[in-house]
Amino acid sequence: MEYQFNVFFFFTLCYNEYVFQEIDVFVDNLKEFFMIDFNIPPYVGKEMDYIKEAIINRKICGDGEFTKRCSNWMKDKFNVNQAFLTTSCTHALEMAAVLSEVSAGDEVILPSYTFVSTADAFVQRGASLVFVDIRPDTLNIDETLIEEAITPKTKVIVPVHYAGVSCEMDTIMDIAKRHHLKVVEDAAQGFASYYKGKSLGTIGDFGCLSFHETKNLSMGEGGALLFQDTAYQEKAEILREKGTDRSKFFRGQIDKYTWQDYGSSYLPSDMNAAYLWAQLEIAEEIQRDRMDSYAFYNNALKPLADMGYLEQPYVPAECEHNAHMYYIKLPNLEERTKFISYLKENGILSVFHYIPLHTAPAGKKYGRFSGEDIYTTKESERLVRLPMYYHLALKDKEYIADTIFKYFHQPR
Repeated sequence: MEYQFNVFFFFTLCYNEYVFQEIDVFVDNLKEFFMIDFNIPPYVGKEMDYIKEAIINRKICGDGEFTKRCSNWMKDKFNVNQAFLTTSCTHALEMAAVLSEVSAGDEVILPSYTFVSTADAFVQRGASLVFVDIRPDTLNIDETLIEEAITPKTKVIVPVHYAGVSCEMDTIMDIAKRHHLKVVEDAAQGFASYYKGKSLGTIGDFGCLSFHETKNLSMGEGGALLFQDTAYQEKAEILREKGTDRSKFFRGQIDKYTWQDYGSSYLPSDMNAAYLWAQLEIAEEIQRDRMDSYAFYNNALKPLADMGYLEQPYVPAECEHNAHMYYIKLPNLEERTKFISYLKENGILSVFHYIPLHTAPAGKKYGRFSGEDIYTTKESERLVRLPMYYHLALKDKEYIADTIFKYFHQPR
């Protein structure tokens, strides 16, 4: 009897431990469910209607009605001569690399603090990468260090407009002009941002936008190539249409199309374009909403910045940003790690950003760092991005701010 009792007790204990483990898992899942997300892809309500319209129109491949609407919207709003919708910003960069005639042996100057696509597009063409340090205020490429990185092999300068805040484009364009270099703007985060009144992506020879699900406006996966010089139009069309002059055929300029040159398929489905069009229609509303969230963070966290606990974003007077992100900078990597963990424990997802490319295996293989890495690694280890998306609720923003104040043991 005693033996039976002990066995019963043993199985009861095991069962209870199993139940407790299951409860722990359930609670963890519940926490995830009630987390304030770092990002939620924008959705305005008409996307499904327009996708259905594209299907009814029996035109769901590339360059349909919605692609045309999106392209014309960008040409009009950004005052740019050409806007090609692409399957991604990565592919827009690849097109820009081809149109810039980058080839094996050429060098491309860019910041190390950027996404891999900035580099990949030029590595594919056989170019070597020359990384330049960033400014500690904007985290953009330090324009004062570009000229010393130029060699007889340099072909292109790639300014990356971090957080939708423009690089110092007058200086960069002057350097490029004097050295006969192309400028490819990586404006993945720069939709509807401006430098001295000019839309980012329209200042250099080529500009590349992103409509990934993490961006202000989205089509899931997508991007755009912008340029002013119409001399590139035909070559860009051929490149985008698998190397054929199919675009001319559809315009009735030729009676048949043929293979003309190297190309690929950079056309997004018109269903993706339909999703984007719903958002372009109310782009100003989306931007206002994000700017409100940015202003909230900026005002709410200013006391902590004044006390020296954190640093806030800097926007030069000549720049108009788009509230693509709101980040803060903490003293060091250890503090940042603790901060991110604390927010997650309290139901808030915050994230760091790029690992500098020059420290990665491929960065070491395909590139070199010009000069000294004074700020790139240091600043990358300090930065934390806070939740930012369309319709981020005020109560959530209040909770985020309250939680950050509690982390620093300060009353709000």
